[in-house]
Amino acid sequence: MKNHILSVLVENRAGTLSRVSGLFSRRCYNIDSLTVGETENPAVSRMTIAVSGDDSVLEQIVKQLSKLVDVIAIRELENAKSIRREIMLVKVRADEHSRSAVVEVAAIFRSRVIDISPVTITIEATGSSEKLDGLLQLLRPYEIIEMARTGSVALERGSGVLNTARL
Repeated sequence: MKNHILSVLVENRAGTLSRVSGLFSRRCYNIDSLTVGETENPAVSRMTIAVSGDDSVLEQIVKQLSKLVDVIAIRELENAKSIRREIMLVKVRADEHSRSAVVEVAAIFRSRVIDISPVTITIEATGSSEKLDGLLQLLRPYEIIEMARTGSVALERGSGVLNTARL
């Protein structure tokens, strides 16, 4: 199975997210991650949808999304031709004996310590999924207490732009 990232421009109105996610559930397609936010145009939102499947699954997803009234434009973002980032917050057990080691690991990954308590440290990290997975791997021995990840946000590299001509 191949991982695919779809950039989908949709009309920014109530019910759009429900219609898009409902399409996936009705067709029994799993969404690996989904991020949504307003674009430079407040009438338009960008959905970044990560899905797994072969090319025929992707083709069906794109065809079905294209039929939705709220969908303005869809594009698969190829890994080499796109910029992808995630944000992660991770709370790690860190007492006075392990605190400096946890801070060093965070620094290696250019992450920021955003909260410290007597027994925990919370780290904010931004980067590729692989970078965040690597950080988690090094933090596991200290005991990860809690974690939240955004899922991917992505744009095409260079001058490529997802067209909003329908507006």
